[in-house]
Amino acid sequence: MNHTFRLARSKRKRLPEGWDLVEPTLLEFEERMREAVNESHEGKRKSESTWSITRIHWERNRFIYELYYKKKAISKELYDYLVKAKLCDVNLIAKWRKPGYEYLCSLQAISTKDTNYGTVAACRVPLKLRSPHQWGPSVKTGCISCASCDKGAPIWWFHTGWREHFEEERRKHLEKGKRKQRGGVEEEEDVRGDNAIEERIKRLKEMQKKPEDLVDKEDQAEGEGEPGTSRR
Repeated sequence: MNHTFRLARSKRKRLPEGWDLVEPTLLEFEERMREAVNESHEGKRKSESTWSITRIHWERNRFIYELYYKKKAISKELYDYLVKAKLCDVNLIAKWRKPGYEYLCSLQAISTKDTNYGTVAACRVPLKLRSPHQWGPSVKTGCISCASCDKGAPIWWFHTGWREHFEEERRKHLEKGKRKQRGGVEEEEDVRGDNAIEERIKRLKEMQKKPEDLVDKEDQAEGEGEPGTSRR
């Protein structure tokens, strides 16, 4: 348990109203983050070691964002406290409120400082503008796509089944290339069309746990206990 939570307990009388509603879920995120930091990196590329951390960071902030801006289930006082206690990423949340960045996976994805050509991460490019062999994850974040036009965004390389889907599409792509080299003629499948991509994302989305599930769990707990705090 980090210093922030210990400090919160020692000064519980001064905590904003509604803290008890968010604390259990924040503790769950804290535990998941600790496990992600300590998990073995054996068999992984160096960049992959931070992908789980990026995803958990996104989910924790999305949980707070949904409660405050979408459901208006917590007060401004509590939100400001979470910001001050560094329990949420105010810069990432601010980006989500801007058109085109509604599902941004990480601030790293739009940073051009560490790129050779001053470009953003590949996950910012809509899937329909990429060929199937380019449907891999961003090296920085492990995100497939966080473009606002891609339903189900952000789509993570792990935890969603997309990795298996990508490998299958790449295999089919390579086989078609070999057949063409041998002189074979066949009709190309439209794997980049809007309908094809949306159907794949729809199937994969069902396999992915979203932060909204945690928000709904908070609502259920709220209904069984004390009434929630409304935004002032």
